[in-house]
Amino acid sequence: MTDADLDVAVIGAGIGGLTAALALLRDGWRVRVYEQSAALGEVGAGITVSAGAGRALAGLGVGEALLAASMPVPDIAFLHYRTGALLAGSVDQSAAADAGFATARHVHRADLHALLLAAVRAADAGAVVTGARLAGLAQSEGRVVARFADGAAVAADALIGADGVRSTVRRLCFGADTPPFAGQIAFRCLIPREAAAPFMAGGNAAVSIGAGRIFNRYLIRGGALVNVIGIVRSADWVDEGWRTPATVAEFGAAFEGFHGDVTGLIARAPAESVIKWGLFARGPAAHWAQGRVLLIGDAAHPMLPFLGLGAATAIEDGIVLARALRLGLGVEAGFEVFWRSRAARVEMVRALSVRQGEIIQAGEPDRGGLTDAPSQNRALFAYDPATAPLQTNILAI
Repeated sequence: MTDADLDVAVIGAGIGGLTAALALLRDGWRVRVYEQSAALGEVGAGITVSAGAGRALAGLGVGEALLAASMPVPDIAFLHYRTGALLAGSVDQSAAADAGFATARHVHRADLHALLLAAVRAADAGAVVTGARLAGLAQSEGRVVARFADGAAVAADALIGADGVRSTVRRLCFGADTPPFAGQIAFRCLIPREAAAPFMAGGNAAVSIGAGRIFNRYLIRGGALVNVIGIVRSADWVDEGWRTPATVAEFGAAFEGFHGDVTGLIARAPAESVIKWGLFARGPAAHWAQGRVLLIGDAAHPMLPFLGLGAATAIEDGIVLARALRLGLGVEAGFEVFWRSRAARVEMVRALSVRQGEIIQAGEPDRGGLTDAPSQNRALFAYDPATAPLQTNILAI
């Protein structure tokens, strides 16, 4: 059979699922993406797309749309939490030219999601199915059958689990595996640039760091919005949600003692935009595939956000998966090539994300303490999923 004879079901219409779907559609697969939400709309806030992930997305035909929707990541300023003094980077970020995909990009998650969704639907108008909550999986005779809560059943040659950190696909294939609380709570909000302007002295992108707390903010949507995220160490988290409403006062109390630009910015946060959620992390699954079922993105390898590469690694997965299947070895062998090609990269990013958090939350910050931070590792961010070598040594087994 050729790729055009094969069907693939993708569970989850997030960034990773849509990237995989678009890459596979361009290679001739018949793809259906099943999303449990009844409708797809604006959700989330700012994320980072690494330079390599951006170039790979451009190769899928969405480069112009992504450049228009995003902003280049400047030389981020790292500031002392209490004084606002510069520890590393630069506060002068106004003169840098937009270098396209030579650098990472900041983008609103909803904007990236929208352009990927449009590209998938342009390739196949019926490719995305909403209101489809996965309830069961079965494999036999070279096919995967997915059963949904409404009683529908779908058969495919391959199934991709791109359904996030609490993945139903992962649970059905590998058993219950609740990710442990990572001892961190994140606050997030979006603030109009006009309201934030008096508190942007540290540059357009800045991270204020202190013992057990970091406060990150940067511009998105052409500079119209300031994306704000504050992360605080905490002993426990009891809420099951990932978008729990929070108050401006609660956010401000968590960053008491930070310099005035931080506390002032929090005070300007629109009350309806402030949310919080607990961070959960675990090591990657021992193997990401079981027969013709494969996990990608957070379903396979959830990670902490301290390097800002969570979305990028999900995009990388989708690109490398299509390349591995393009070898024509068959679904299961292609999945094995994919896993061998991605496991070391993903584990490095996961481990260094943990290490970055340890460094910038360690104690009273100083300039010298940041020189060995993983964020200084340029090769980490230069990884290009469209050109990274595939581990095809499976052919010799």
